[in-house]
Amino acid sequence: MDESRVRHILQQNAGTPCTIRGWVRTCRQAKNVSFIELNDGSCLSNLQVVCDANTSIADAEKAALQTGASVEARGMLTESPGGKQSVELLATSLRVIGGAPADSYPLQKKRHSFEFLREIAHLRPRTNTFGAVSRVRNVLAAQIHSFFQKHDFLWIHTPVITSLDGEGAGNLFQVTTLDPAAVPKRDDGTVDYRKDFFEKPSFLTVTGQLNVEAFASSHERVYTFGPTFRAENSNTSRHLAEFWMVEPELAFCDIDGNMDLAEDFLKTTLSGLLRDSEEDMAFFDLRIRPGLLDMLKGVIEKPFMRITYTEAIAELEKSGKSFEFPIQWGSDLQSEHERFLTEELYQSPVVVTGYPAEIKAFYMKQNEAGGTGRRTVRAMDVLVPGLGEIIGGSEREDRYDVLAARMDELGLDREMYGWYLDLRKFGSVPHSGFGLGFERMLMYVTGMQNIRDVIPFPRTVGNLRY
Repeated sequence: MDESRVRHILQQNAGTPCTIRGWVRTCRQAKNVSFIELNDGSCLSNLQVVCDANTSIADAEKAALQTGASVEARGMLTESPGGKQSVELLATSLRVIGGAPADSYPLQKKRHSFEFLREIAHLRPRTNTFGAVSRVRNVLAAQIHSFFQKHDFLWIHTPVITSLDGEGAGNLFQVTTLDPAAVPKRDDGTVDYRKDFFEKPSFLTVTGQLNVEAFASSHERVYTFGPTFRAENSNTSRHLAEFWMVEPELAFCDIDGNMDLAEDFLKTTLSGLLRDSEEDMAFFDLRIRPGLLDMLKGVIEKPFMRITYTEAIAELEKSGKSFEFPIQWGSDLQSEHERFLTEELYQSPVVVTGYPAEIKAFYMKQNEAGGTGRRTVRAMDVLVPGLGEIIGGSEREDRYDVLAARMDELGLDREMYGWYLDLRKFGSVPHSGFGLGFERMLMYVTGMQNIRDVIPFPRTVGNLRY
């Protein structure tokens, strides 16, 4: 495979012959010479291609040599008189592969709003910002896989179609082959799902956790990294209908081991990202969120503070701050509370444990009530400065009778979750895991303010163009 890409060429010395293919970012004409900024997506930087009177180019192609055109240039690297890069390409020949009409190409040399770029999501990867987002997304995914592979985790591909609501909270997309214009009905008027493909109601999954727990019960260390779906009618900067989740599950592991894993995971993946995406991360620090690199380095370098939910509530109450959302035991922590803990009180990442059972999922292991009579679970939320919660997880309930009772309490169908309960009957062990929204982490590491801008083709309420 030809490795002549911009990021490689810019590291070579003057006097090296090369061929480059890419897309024209700008084309500046001067007397008897043209300067073309060429980018192929391999890095943030462009390669300047200089075409003079000695450059061979067909007359018929000159008019098509516009911003957005794809070209192939051959020539010799020479020292660049400018300070942006050490070399430029003095072209001996240039061929226009695909032209771009100057009057209709929507990406000109000016700043475009992110809102406008979402309307042309098929072209926005050609911009500096979204080119950088794409590369950081790739590197971060590679770092995540590398972390788990180095720690002997097995990657499990969990189902996209399911009959269960893993979180017990609804908001699922239904999957069906039934004709909406002629839905079969039973005598009592309900839908006759016996005529549907799976012969029961089926949905797009909201999590791979329940399925991956089965493999943790046989392979000890596993993780899933794949698409998940939520049908929340929320048109905000933090909601997507389709997004990716990272969900490790570890057998023979309690809540303390889970916190250790989450801290190691964040520190290692962020370190690798800063090392392997230096140019792109410097761009985000300069152009999107000043101070971003220092904030991420703080997460890497500082030990994570560990407190209980009850301690967090006490600290918030005595802070004297006026929060938008009231502080009381039994209510979930909001972003403003989480950021106070991380940015003002402890000035470091914080892991909060021991949440009230009533605000957490049914599968989380219950603590003993103790003298207060308050029922808590071994949940954990990892909070980071500049964001708040970035990871949510727990030690799972491994006791059959306790889990069954909790499911009955919440009205969950034992038959439907029978296989999940079975895992507590045959060789049950303490086990833990967590979930990290990949796009949420991408927003954090890039400083982008809208989750629609860190995924290639966002699916949101009323938006399914691509």
